[in-house]
Amino acid sequence: MGGGIKLKALVLLSGGLDSTTVLSHALAQGFEVTCLSFDYGQRHSIELDSSDRIAKKMNVERIVFSLNLRQFGGSSLTSDINVEQGRINREEVPNTYVPGRNIIFLSIAGALADIRKCERIMIGVNAVDYSGYPDCRPEFISSMEKSLRTGLAYSSSLKIEAPLQSMSKAEIIKYGMHLGTPYELTHSCYLGKTEACGECDSCLLRLKGFMEAGYVDPVKYSHYPDFYKNYIENKKGKN
Repeated sequence: MGGGIKLKALVLLSGGLDSTTVLSHALAQGFEVTCLSFDYGQRHSIELDSSDRIAKKMNVERIVFSLNLRQFGGSSLTSDINVEQGRINREEVPNTYVPGRNIIFLSIAGALADIRKCERIMIGVNAVDYSGYPDCRPEFISSMEKSLRTGLAYSSSLKIEAPLQSMSKAEIIKYGMHLGTPYELTHSCYLGKTEACGECDSCLLRLKGFMEAGYVDPVKYSHYPDFYKNYIENKKGKN
């Protein structure tokens, strides 16, 4: 980025794999980073513990914004609906979709960016290996950026960056490993238990990504799908 005054970036940090990779990216790009995490009544609130550890590890400020999306429900992450499992190749939107979540998060991030005079908001949405959420698409990010620029007082040049937007999960992991991202501190499972389940969409996409990237996932799972167990056995046989 060059010398002089650092640009400020607000990174949305959930505590998961993608957002932590984005944090590594922002730091590698030389931004002065503040992280924003959301306590929104999510089933997997354990991810907040991960985001706290990650922020401390990477020596960045972290702000936690609290709101209660359980008042709306409508998702297995914000109500008592069972989390769908074992379906990473799908056409329909999964029940882990939280209606309007990224609209709400980016609106709050925009307000904080306006106050802090941040030039960038960075978010780990992805349109390749993702679970079919409509608020992860490039056209949504572009539209949201335009809305924030229009509706904020001091952020007419604010940019929303989604650096992982067009990358596969394997490509994200390879990039993150290159940057030294502490994946052992991340938590991606939707069930919110200490050990990841290895069966929900998020776990399956993550394990598939590590397999295709040629790495071993450093976090523990209570169950490993057959494709990953076979991968580990083959990897051991080659060593």
